[in-house]
Amino acid sequence: MKPETKKYQIPYSKTHLEFELPAGMRGTVLVSQPFAPLADVRGAIAEALANPIGSPPLREQAKPGDTVCIAFTDITRASPDHLLVPALLRELEASGVRDEDVTLLCGIGMHRPSTPEEKVIKLGQAVVERYRVIDNEPQNPAALVDLGVTANGVPVTAHRAAVEADLLLATGIVEPHQYAGYSGGRKTLAVGAAGEPLIAHTHGPAFVDHPGTRLGRIDGNPFHEAVTEAARRAGLRFILNVVLDDDKRVLKVAAGDMEAAFMELVAFAKSVYQVPIPHPYDVAIGGVGFPKDANIYQASRAPSYLHFAPTPVVKPGGWYIIPARCEEGAGDGVGEQRFLAAMRDAPDVQFILDDARQNGYPPGQQRAFVMAKVLEETRVVIVGSETPEVVAACKMTPAATMEEALALAAHELGDELDVLIVPHALLTLPVVSGANQ
Repeated sequence: MKPETKKYQIPYSKTHLEFELPAGMRGTVLVSQPFAPLADVRGAIAEALANPIGSPPLREQAKPGDTVCIAFTDITRASPDHLLVPALLRELEASGVRDEDVTLLCGIGMHRPSTPEEKVIKLGQAVVERYRVIDNEPQNPAALVDLGVTANGVPVTAHRAAVEADLLLATGIVEPHQYAGYSGGRKTLAVGAAGEPLIAHTHGPAFVDHPGTRLGRIDGNPFHEAVTEAARRAGLRFILNVVLDDDKRVLKVAAGDMEAAFMELVAFAKSVYQVPIPHPYDVAIGGVGFPKDANIYQASRAPSYLHFAPTPVVKPGGWYIIPARCEEGAGDGVGEQRFLAAMRDAPDVQFILDDARQNGYPPGQQRAFVMAKVLEETRVVIVGSETPEVVAACKMTPAATMEEALALAAHELGDELDVLIVPHALLTLPVVSGANQ
């Protein structure tokens, strides 16, 4: 009798890919710590707004005649802004703030502008029809305000609608982040609504190469310090943030002061996302899923997140296998196209690293630098891409199916392999246990 073969699932766009491991490969599935999602999310949001952390309630801060800006996340973030933004708007309305005095600012950073359809997905049709909704304009000097330079040398520019508002608010999702340690809090405003100079400096080689710029790290992280100061200079007064589980269900909500509320959510997020593993593996299979796997720029976060965990999750010479549809190719934004050009036009990975360290790079191109650091030590395979030629141009390996990718790995590394399967690689933070680091 043939032994039963275990089937695994990994996210792919809005569905999943199912696969088996070849004989000889040993699979370990790693997911975030189990927490029950909130049964009443709207009620939890209302409770958070009524009892903010380190701040008076929003109703006590807003008053008739105030201009208000709410910075919210773009379509690449799973933050449930369709729940968070209306809740903030209800508080403002109760305070007597007029609709025409409210601006909703989509924090696109250096990504492409949001489409009308995406604005509706993020905010709801009723909100889009009722309020002014705009995108950040990082390369338009007329849309930006110069706020000086931070203590660690970062030039701060932010969108005029945010800086000139009487009351500046932000939504966000607190989850592991490649540079910030954890996203959310200050970042939706300080990066999402920033001008190109700030994004260029904080994503430059000096910051990205810094040992404190790591996933899950806040203390001693120069990126975190810079964007916190930038948000403070811009006047960010109040945040409403969430922590989600692997299925994008809300686990915790907090509102209030941008630092106090954020740090409470970070402490909780660490208990959810950080998961111990006994040792590095030969191969790691990382899931991305919608909306992050729409382009290679975003999908490549999976191997870099796994690689720049406190300890890389694969051995030197190991493989990262990432299913990603990548229907947008590298991505359409300015940053995405800079990433593509840097990856495509360099003769090899070492050239990307040397050029970045000697000459720097513009915003967006930091993803090429980060991926070059990953590719310097490992192989990255993108499975199921609708644009395999772009994957190849980015010095990664396209594979049509999981079976093909695993066969390639076996051919190069051997048949007896330890395989780590991380269905939600952007949320689960594997930490090699101390004795085995």
